[in-house]
Amino acid sequence: MSAASGPPATAESALLRRTRLRLMLWSGGLTLVVLLILGGAVYLTVSRALAAGGAAVLEDRVTDVARYVSRLPGPGPRPGRSPIGVSFGGRGSGTLAVVVQPDGTVLGADELEGIPDTSGIAAAREGVVDIRTADLGGIPVRILSQAVVRDDGTYVVQVVGERVSEQRLLDALTMALLVGGLTALLMASGVGYVYAGRALVPIRDAMGRRDEALRRQREFTANASHELRTPLTIIRGSVDDLRRNQAERVADVGDALDDIEVEVSHVTALVDDLLLLARTDAGALELHLEPIDLADVATEGAGALTAMAAEREVGIVVDPRPAPMSGDALRIRQLVTILIDNAVRHSPAQGTVLVTVRPEAGHVSLIVDDAGTGIRPQDRQLVFERFWRADDAPHGGTGLGLAIAAWIVERHGGTIEALDASGGGARFYARLPTAALESRAGAADGLGQPAR
Repeated sequence: MSAASGPPATAESALLRRTRLRLMLWSGGLTLVVLLILGGAVYLTVSRALAAGGAAVLEDRVTDVARYVSRLPGPGPRPGRSPIGVSFGGRGSGTLAVVVQPDGTVLGADELEGIPDTSGIAAAREGVVDIRTADLGGIPVRILSQAVVRDDGTYVVQVVGERVSEQRLLDALTMALLVGGLTALLMASGVGYVYAGRALVPIRDAMGRRDEALRRQREFTANASHELRTPLTIIRGSVDDLRRNQAERVADVGDALDDIEVEVSHVTALVDDLLLLARTDAGALELHLEPIDLADVATEGAGALTAMAAEREVGIVVDPRPAPMSGDALRIRQLVTILIDNAVRHSPAQGTVLVTVRPEAGHVSLIVDDAGTGIRPQDRQLVFERFWRADDAPHGGTGLGLAIAAWIVERHGGTIEALDASGGGARFYARLPTAALESRAGAADGLGQPAR
């Protein structure tokens, strides 16, 4: 690509990168929102379930203790089995129950620091069942306080249950959610980046095709201008020569008319090729397929060029075998004439152009050998590009013929390649399928690309 087309391509590449990054960020952001909502919901659900389970244990213990307190005949401890204190076994195992009497004395606390919880006692004396969490010596606990009203005053039963296992479970859940969420976020971002790149492939390809089309259009315009400049310059010089010698007979002026005729023929051929190129690039050229015999088409095409070859003292030999196929007769004949005309132009005087047609399994082949100097290996693909001409190419060509030939072969679903002929010189080998193809209206690929 030329330097002039570099900045736009760089800007478009940067735009695609930014777009891909935005898509990745959107994917990661949406995943993060979903993970936060899901993780919060899971944590809240588990936390509430654990809290409800812990509170239910305390409520069962409070009920037992409250029933015991309500049956006491008077204040103070009583002999016999008491539910006050630490419980071992049963549903309330591991809980501590204390009773605060109306005079403020505590039963079952054993002078434990922080027990009873004065805030919970005050709330319970107001007639509410108070449940709260606290830390006792660094140990998380849940405290439930409930009042028991008797004739001799208001007693408060307070039950304390540890939350160590509950808190460990919540901490483990938090860590699992964080690690899993981070992993899922990274994976979602990576997958989003990959899929964003895949989603942008059609756009990138479209931009690439557009840039390639613009590049080829610029090259086409520059090359066409260059190709037209030389014959027009010769024609103008010949016309100026005729103007300077208006009094002379045309026959005495020299080769002016001959030069004009040759260059007009060259310009006409160039314009015809340019029009064909324009129609193929615009997708306006459609193949009209019909049953044909490549051997007959090749023989007719070679016959039409016999006179031109004789002027150059070059012979044309056709070695055909019946090769039926489905193709556009006009374009296949154009293919034959292009290859033979190219071979004649590159063959020396007394040389021979050999045209071979053979049927193959599912294909037919057209082989044209010349007696010229051959094609350098590094130039074998370049010969099918628009306006490409070798340094030693003979005068008179347009540089478009082989590009058109490659397009014709490609549109018929075949392949063409440039090789070395067995006896020296160049060989053009075209293989065309015998089966009918769908009619194709000029492809977006256009001309000037190496045959595939």
